[in-house]
Amino acid sequence: MPDLELRQVVKRFGDVTVVQPMDLAVTAGEFVVLLGESGCGKSTTLRMVAGLEEVTEGRIFIGGKDVTHAHPMARDIAMVFQNYALYPHMDVAQNMSFALRLSGLERGQIESRVQKAAKILNIDHLLARKPKELSGGQRQRVAIGRSIVREPHVFLFDEPLSNLDAKLRGHMRAELALLHERLGKTTLYVTHDQVEAMTLASRIVIFHQGRIQQIGAPSEVFNRPANLFVAGFIGTPTMNFFPVRIQTEGGMPLLIGPGYAFEVPQWMGGLHLPANRALMVGVRPQSLRPGDADARLRMKVDVVEYLGNESQVTGRLDAPGAERVALMVPGDAKALLHRTLPIALDSNSLHVFDSETGRALRPSAFDTHPTERDSP
Repeated sequence: MPDLELRQVVKRFGDVTVVQPMDLAVTAGEFVVLLGESGCGKSTTLRMVAGLEEVTEGRIFIGGKDVTHAHPMARDIAMVFQNYALYPHMDVAQNMSFALRLSGLERGQIESRVQKAAKILNIDHLLARKPKELSGGQRQRVAIGRSIVREPHVFLFDEPLSNLDAKLRGHMRAELALLHERLGKTTLYVTHDQVEAMTLASRIVIFHQGRIQQIGAPSEVFNRPANLFVAGFIGTPTMNFFPVRIQTEGGMPLLIGPGYAFEVPQWMGGLHLPANRALMVGVRPQSLRPGDADARLRMKVDVVEYLGNESQVTGRLDAPGAERVALMVPGDAKALLHRTLPIALDSNSLHVFDSETGRALRPSAFDTHPTERDSP
């Protein structure tokens, strides 16, 4: 039985449907990340689970219990918000214990839980300080500690790291991963940051315009995107796309675009697609590399961004239509600037999508669970 389950949940504000009918099942101990752009419905979904937004249609279950219309306090959840929401006049210990004191828990139990949570979060030396005396990362730990002491069934996180600087976000990502490993609690985490999603999640739920586009492990959504949106959203730099048609040259089937061509990947061998069908080829910048003189692709290099161990090289194809393309090159590649660069790739690294529907021709595991998806 899932630890947290949403069945055909819908949310409308007046005539606007912000969350389309969706199903989601989270097993005990999973760390599931809801990922998407701003306004895609992920935070609204989290708030429905928390009981802060009413469900328009559908049902929500936590620990096998129907909590669709239950008060937030009766759902056995704890939520960490983007805003730390700490009481400025209380010290750290008082902030962490506030909900426990309201519930009437014995003083000894409260102190024990606060000390235990503070030790886990490495803030046991800060218990007597006020929020104004803490750094951003320390305040976030206090907010998380306030949730831990409640010992909830499910943790909910709503973009908890978005107020932190880049270095501190990286540190707190590691802290959250360690915390989840120690506690083993079922966790639902909302973010628009794909790095957070890829590094923290057991599974990622990718949203777009109120619909779930794909559910899968980080490696699956990166290597086997279900559609064009997921392919373009996941990955840095973003995936390169090339419009093509299936044609035959010299008895060999090729994916041909204006001024460029790709060999058909081996995995497409059994698809029997009609000739001249409009498709979209996607290839990760990490799958491209400088090639030799007879390479089928050539690009005119416009920008070289040196990143330390590698460089991001960006330009346009040396062909009619001038598709934009990016690839990653080891080391400092400034010498390539304004040159024409041959590009090589392994055809089996290609992702191919139907141009009309956006669906990947190579099915992902998500395609075996039609109840968990809807049209893109």
